[in-house]
Amino acid sequence: VYRGSVKDFQGFDANQDAEALYNAMKGFGSDKEAILDLITSRSNKQRVEICQAYKSLYGKDLIADLKYELTGKFERLIVSLMRPPAYGDAKEIKDAISGIGTDEKCLIEILASRTNQEIHDLVAAYKDAYERDLEADIVGDTSGHFKKMLVVLLQGAREEDDVVSEDLVEQDAKDLLEAGELKWGTDEAQFIYILGRRSRQHLRLVFDEYLKIAGKPIERSIRGELSGDFEKLMLAVVKCIRSRAEYFAERLYKAMKGLGTRDNTLIRIMVSRSEIDMLDIREVFRTKYEKSLYNMIKEDTSGEYKKALLKLCGGDDDAAGEFFPEAAQVAYRMWELSAVKVELRGTVQPAGDFNDDGDAQVLRKAMKGLGTDEGAIIEVVTKRSNAQRQQILKAYKAHYGRDLMADLKSELSGSLAKLILGLMLTPAQYDAKQLRKAVEGAGTDESVLIEILASRNNQEIKAINAAYQEAYHKSLEDDLSSDTSGHFKRILVSLALGNRDEGPENLTQAHEDAKKLADVSSNDSSDSLETRFLSILCTRSYPHLRRVFQEFIKMTNHDVEHAIKKRMSGDVRDAFVAIVRNVKNKPAFFADKLYKSMKGAGTDERTLTRIMISRSEIDLFNIRGEFIDLFDKSLHHMIEKDTSGDYRKALLALCGGED
Repeated sequence: VYRGSVKDFQGFDANQDAEALYNAMKGFGSDKEAILDLITSRSNKQRVEICQAYKSLYGKDLIADLKYELTGKFERLIVSLMRPPAYGDAKEIKDAISGIGTDEKCLIEILASRTNQEIHDLVAAYKDAYERDLEADIVGDTSGHFKKMLVVLLQGAREEDDVVSEDLVEQDAKDLLEAGELKWGTDEAQFIYILGRRSRQHLRLVFDEYLKIAGKPIERSIRGELSGDFEKLMLAVVKCIRSRAEYFAERLYKAMKGLGTRDNTLIRIMVSRSEIDMLDIREVFRTKYEKSLYNMIKEDTSGEYKKALLKLCGGDDDAAGEFFPEAAQVAYRMWELSAVKVELRGTVQPAGDFNDDGDAQVLRKAMKGLGTDEGAIIEVVTKRSNAQRQQILKAYKAHYGRDLMADLKSELSGSLAKLILGLMLTPAQYDAKQLRKAVEGAGTDESVLIEILASRNNQEIKAINAAYQEAYHKSLEDDLSSDTSGHFKRILVSLALGNRDEGPENLTQAHEDAKKLADVSSNDSSDSLETRFLSILCTRSYPHLRRVFQEFIKMTNHDVEHAIKKRMSGDVRDAFVAIVRNVKNKPAFFADKLYKSMKGAGTDERTLTRIMISRSEIDLFNIRGEFIDLFDKSLHHMIEKDTSGDYRKALLALCGGED
């Protein structure tokens, strides 16, 4: 099935188009609208024929005339569209290695993403256009393992056999693990050989096997074992093996997000993928970034340049509201990966040489007399497990006849006080307190209610209920019922019971559950819709729900999260989405919340503090890994950049390291 956004123009006449372009550039000024309309609605093969017809009719070079008549980014885009794909790639690489410095990102993008045939065509086009050998030029302009991998990719010799040997899959996964994680230093040659030569189908299975035996995705190991441009190249290769559409969607997003636009990247991708997989890229973009590629281009560019890019994009997926096979494939792959058992690890471990009385003395000394030694308090509190902190509370009371919590409250202030005092509570007491704050007073903090109740297991929920009753002399369920309403209330009350099934998946039941979620016609009442989702999402076990979600994708080509967002709104939608994301990948759910708490102007310290406290002994190490995978920056780095003083020092201690 053709997945490009630009197709052959029906009723094409090269001479007629050549004449139209000549007239658009004749005389004073040029008709840019006519030029962009014509060129963006013709396929590359047809544009090449127009160039030939133009020269035959007028004895002039069309590309030279376009360069003369047009300017800036619009000129670069239109001229790029006129070159055959292989010559376009050749020009991009020539520009990347010419002059002072090298555009490594351009080299990586092109050589990591092209098929064997596209590489062979590129090498030939480079030789024809510049009378130079591409491999020799790249060797002369790069170095080290980065150079070696580029040369391997330049051979265009990746295996293309779809028949996969299970034994070889297991061996390659084992070899990659032994070349990196299990080796002092790294055997880069093994990474180059396997990732540079094996077929796409084979490598996808290798990556799945690697996740099983290493307990982490191959991308995370590459980040830990490799560095610099070599690391970026290998990550790009892995991403393109998994899904080229997802790789290009991410490149386009990064080209436009934040201040300024990376126009060279934007032009290169929009031109090179317009007749290959632009529809797939659009679908993945919409799913991954919750915004259409069309709208992002519209907001980030202007003038004729914008109009031409939007024509190449080919449509607005926000308006269509559709979800297609490539996006479903990416979503399905993520569900499969989430089903692999990964060991959860906190960043705070019990202190090995723990002495509760000694720690109590250190804390008393830190608060006695004029001034407070915040550093000493941070050192003790953040380096002890919660169970050990409870022992310190008792030792402090026994030794000094004082309440440690009261002393800490009087000596500390602001964000640091909230963090340290939160760490001194038991997890259930802390969650109970956060839930109480969310429902008391004017207004309700629905996001806190959703975060806590959607992410805790049965045992944790039951402990929270007991702590809530003890602290506030009323039940959590009563407060939730009196402070919320409708379907949202029903969801929260169901979650607050802590009665989720804990058994394994049941394939037959999963198929029926998926059918129940999928079979919601526009004639069904809203009540029926929410009730169906509640009865399944709030009661079934996590392993079972993962299977339900996979079955849902098979049935509908939709991801269940996409379906929820399309059919529901407000707090009900947010609660169901939170449950789905927790089932899918709980560390990724919290990584996303941590990132949002710090991105942009200002910091949401309540969310940042709450998550750092509550996950520090459960899965904060895993959250760190998901954070860097999702946002290409470490949690440690973002905390360091976004906070200050003793509060930052304490957060970094909980974070447990720089990735």
